[in-house]
Amino acid sequence: MRASARVRTRHHRAAAVSGAGLLATVVLAGTLVGCSDEGEQIPSIGYAIDSTVTTYNAGTVAGSVSGARQAFARVLPGFSYTGPEGGPVADTDIGTANAVPGDALTVQYKLNPNSVYSDGVPMSCDDLVLTWAANSGRFTRPGEATVPLFDAASTAGYSDIDRVDCQTGAKEATVTFKAGRNFTDWRSLFGATSMMPAHVVARAAGVPDLVAAVQNSDNEALARIADFWNDGWTMTPGELDLALFPASGPYKVESFSADEGLVLVENDRWWGNRPATSRIVVWPKASDLAVRIADESVEVVDVATGSVPDIELGGFDVTDVPSRSVEQFVLATSGLFETPAGRRAFASCLPREELAAQFGTAAEDGAAAASVDTRFTAPDSLVYESVAATAGGRYETPDTTAATAALAETDNTAATVRIGYLGPDPRRAAIVAAVAAACAPAGITVQDAGSEEFTPSMLRDGQVDALLAGTASAPGAAGTAAPTTAMYALRGGSRNNFGDYANGRVDQIVDQLAVDSSTATQLSLSTEAENILWSEVPTVPLFNQPRTVGFATGLEAGAVNPTRSGAGWNMDRWVLRR
Repeated sequence: MRASARVRTRHHRAAAVSGAGLLATVVLAGTLVGCSDEGEQIPSIGYAIDSTVTTYNAGTVAGSVSGARQAFARVLPGFSYTGPEGGPVADTDIGTANAVPGDALTVQYKLNPNSVYSDGVPMSCDDLVLTWAANSGRFTRPGEATVPLFDAASTAGYSDIDRVDCQTGAKEATVTFKAGRNFTDWRSLFGATSMMPAHVVARAAGVPDLVAAVQNSDNEALARIADFWNDGWTMTPGELDLALFPASGPYKVESFSADEGLVLVENDRWWGNRPATSRIVVWPKASDLAVRIADESVEVVDVATGSVPDIELGGFDVTDVPSRSVEQFVLATSGLFETPAGRRAFASCLPREELAAQFGTAAEDGAAAASVDTRFTAPDSLVYESVAATAGGRYETPDTTAATAALAETDNTAATVRIGYLGPDPRRAAIVAAVAAACAPAGITVQDAGSEEFTPSMLRDGQVDALLAGTASAPGAAGTAAPTTAMYALRGGSRNNFGDYANGRVDQIVDQLAVDSSTATQLSLSTEAENILWSEVPTVPLFNQPRTVGFATGLEAGAVNPTRSGAGWNMDRWVLRR
């Protein structure tokens, strides 16, 4: 048993996802795990997350729904990271990014002169060129104009860039956006985990000058570059070629195995402040986290509340907080759900209000959590209440009559819906069970298709009919203050749009919202989008996903970050003394 297991676990609940609320939560967490000079420093800290680690590359479709952002934020940092309040925070250790005057948005990026990968190769603007090329959607397979070379999860922002001016090997680049496409969330571009080592790709693809290949649209070279970018950083426990995984942050990958976890160690070529603890071990969800916590292999826990079976957090200071991720059903657009009527039938039998009350985070005054009624607009947005009114109370409680009528429109008097999610997950299993009970009277049989092998791509492949996941179908930590990721997950053609939903007007709205942050535009277009989405129901939002974050008593500098970054956003500052 953990030596400090007798310490009473302290729970703190936050009521709303707001800037002030999140800041208060972070301050509170910092107080709980405040500094102590007593005891011997522990040389290694275990970090448990509720997702998989399958790739080094968080930008791919597989990487976007893995724990790559939580695991590698301080291994592959960028010009910014997602801070605890949900917005981008500049990371000047990597360099600076400054907008320069002009009609078109133009950003000057300058890498730190001392920046170098752990294998001794300097960082350069080649890394930015690769990031843009991979995520722009510009490069497609010969003869297949709609099939991108790169398996990027989203083109948000990068598709708005006209060009990246870079001299091969240089430390600076000028990024110029297309006329009229002043992407409002540009500070999140080229951020943590987005910039992969271009020199590794160039070497593996046999391309002597990656920048020239991109600038000249050399399709043959780009195809080889894309093949490696897509699959070359796959992480199979026990089978890593470390030469392919150099780091640009305070930590680097030392090893990865089922028994020992993902081991990160101090990067001796890091030019910034040395990490306070030299070794971090990341334990993915499949590591049997309950056992790892019980045998004292874990000192930091960041999981969706109730998602990990049998964990005991005695000896941890625990914070329960609603996150920026919206728990939701993502529906297929084939089979029963090929038409909006089939999707409305399922939505009509859902007990959304009951699910939010039972599985969401209660308010500070004890009131039950409210369901989230929007896809693009965060509950702490100035326009949320007005936009959310579009739902008009639809799909709050089970309506068997409406579900039966909608089902009849599909020529089905009975139907089966397979709901997939990453398991084991008691909370999601309970949600599926509640939905099964509510939908049965309408003739809809709900099957639990959760499994340890589950990936959101199973929806696209027809292996399940619905996903139960967070923002953009992420199983674990997800979400930012900006609606970027959530919006593009419903844009036609986006690879993280796993249901393959497409609506031309919604695409236009997403494109406009991405470059116009005015309150009037946000209110008008978001309301129009929700009118369409509540009618066609490609997704059903439920509630802000609650997160449980635990820091072992005595751990210093632990700070809750209920966004896609997770608690590991500042792991290089963690110190544990016993």
